[in-house]
Amino acid sequence: MKKLFSLCTILTICCSISMAQSIPTFKVGLDNPSGKISSSMWGIFFEDINLGADGGVYAELVKNRSFEFSTPFMGWKTLGKNVPEGTLIIQNDSKRKGNARSLLINKLTDFSLGLQNEGFRGMGIKNGIAYEFSLLFRTTKPGLTLHVELLDETDKVLGSSNLSLTQTATWKYGTVKFESVGETKNGKLNIWIQGTGHAEVDMLSLFPEDTWMGRPKGLRKDMVQILADMKPGFIRFPGGCIVEGRDLANRFQWKKTVGPIEERELIINRWNTEFNHRLTPDYFQTFGLGFYEYFLMSEDIGAEPLPILNCGMACQFNTGEVVPLDQLDTYIQDALDLIEFANGEVHTRWGKLRADMGHPAKFNLKMLGVGNENWGPQYIERLAAFKDVLKSKHPEIAIIASSGTGPDGERFDYLDEKLRELKIDVIDEHYYRPPSWFLSSAARYDDYDRNGPKIFAGEYASHTTRPNGPNKNSWDAALSEAAFLTGLERNGDVVTMASYAPLFGHVDGWQWTPDLIWVDNLNVYGTPSYHVQKLYSTNKGTDIIPVKRNDSNVVGQDSLYASTVYDEASNELILKFVNHNSTVVNAAFQLDSKKKINGKAVKITINSNDMTAYNSIADPLKIKPQESAVNYSGKVIKESFLPYSFTVIKIPVK
Repeated sequence: MKKLFSLCTILTICCSISMAQSIPTFKVGLDNPSGKISSSMWGIFFEDINLGADGGVYAELVKNRSFEFSTPFMGWKTLGKNVPEGTLIIQNDSKRKGNARSLLINKLTDFSLGLQNEGFRGMGIKNGIAYEFSLLFRTTKPGLTLHVELLDETDKVLGSSNLSLTQTATWKYGTVKFESVGETKNGKLNIWIQGTGHAEVDMLSLFPEDTWMGRPKGLRKDMVQILADMKPGFIRFPGGCIVEGRDLANRFQWKKTVGPIEERELIINRWNTEFNHRLTPDYFQTFGLGFYEYFLMSEDIGAEPLPILNCGMACQFNTGEVVPLDQLDTYIQDALDLIEFANGEVHTRWGKLRADMGHPAKFNLKMLGVGNENWGPQYIERLAAFKDVLKSKHPEIAIIASSGTGPDGERFDYLDEKLRELKIDVIDEHYYRPPSWFLSSAARYDDYDRNGPKIFAGEYASHTTRPNGPNKNSWDAALSEAAFLTGLERNGDVVTMASYAPLFGHVDGWQWTPDLIWVDNLNVYGTPSYHVQKLYSTNKGTDIIPVKRNDSNVVGQDSLYASTVYDEASNELILKFVNHNSTVVNAAFQLDSKKKINGKAVKITINSNDMTAYNSIADPLKIKPQESAVNYSGKVIKESFLPYSFTVIKIPVK
């Protein structure tokens, strides 16, 4: 027994020594940064998909407020019995700019008559919040009064007010405000038409007063706030495939999205009929959230504006229409005029419009995208025409160009070669791939040409199922993204921007999954992927610091991934580490530096042993960062990393 005990003891000691020797050690070259991190490194990709704008961040609660949908009364219901023929008529007046339709009300006798609007999958109404109802109207036979009321799903009235339609031969706005005494995410609006008379009405609208920054008829505060919390370096807008449109007639045209709201021309949203499994025939773009509002939101949250313009090509997955090269001048002029709108003096045509809209100061546009996920020689021809004019007139504006729909293959290789020949400033690469691709691609940019174009990881998302959905924003997907992003950060001298896509998804109105942030009519929450990118964007640093294991970058050896940066403003070394193992990993980091660690540090960890776990409206913080204080001293940092975890450690140095 004694001999057996001794043997067991020896084996235990040997095993312990072996485990100690197997602890991975990483060298951190703090005094030898390999490059600079772009100030706009981590940003936001915005597209009006999944009710992202109308029915989402644009706080309008009335659907089809101007009767411009293809079915004029879509979203509306007539209230009352035995309504005489000709009482409610849709009039189409081609003399009205951008908004031809209006509703004629001919009520010659006093009977029960009303309209009900269902909102965007209902209306989100909050208790104790003031709401503003407004409309455009004109009447030569006064006598009508509108009784406006908000109801919950049980038809309980939550708030109401009256608005008299006084005599006016020209269009004017009428407005009333009232406070809600209850809360519902499935509310509706009733407009009872009382009295007798004749009136023409349009732009029937309802907004909460607690919009972002209190702007009348503005943006939904909680949805903008969750973006501001990311401290994004840029906002790419307005998409996405809506830039192209299913055909050129329905492409996104920025000039139709600025100026007075009532003059902006509505078009069908290309996601309306895109997916048979999620048809949304009531999905249109009102452009209440237009280019001016995009620029303003960018400024509000400290992000660089990055508009993307149509290059003369419709979506190649749909019609694939192209405008002839000899008719491309209009498209190029749109780009020149947009630069003037953003940066022009107030005495210029488009600079004056910006000033008239309330922003005489310039928006300081620095970059512009030409085309979205376009490909082939037809794209290169049109891009070259844009480049020649833009660089001759605005060499200060960086041009961002598409590398197609994926990160590899014949289409990608062709575009990558041609874009480099054109000396395009920034190449926009997209990847929707499974977690295994993201884990295996952490070294993707290690060997990219440091003297060639910069890279924009313009649309990335780890998809646990293909084709599209329903994809859950699981921890499995987010952790694979965290690993991949170590490679983007390590190569921040080449990859200067990155953004997850799509941004928003409405739980009752989505077409595409997964999405970074999910909402319903009252709530908003960030997915595990949101928390991962937020940790990168709020800890981006200024300098790339090499971190090596056995003189190699840490790109998946033993399922470990790492990157480090230094922040000149806070004097912190920021370590990001992914443990993609089912067990705890103990590691040591050897600092190659004359600087000293300054004691207390902050450790932030996201982890879950359940790789299928995800956040939801019911449990919005199931997966979230956990922060703790830690202390280090000397030149070696020893730390333990939980299974399936992403960890950020902020270490003060002096």
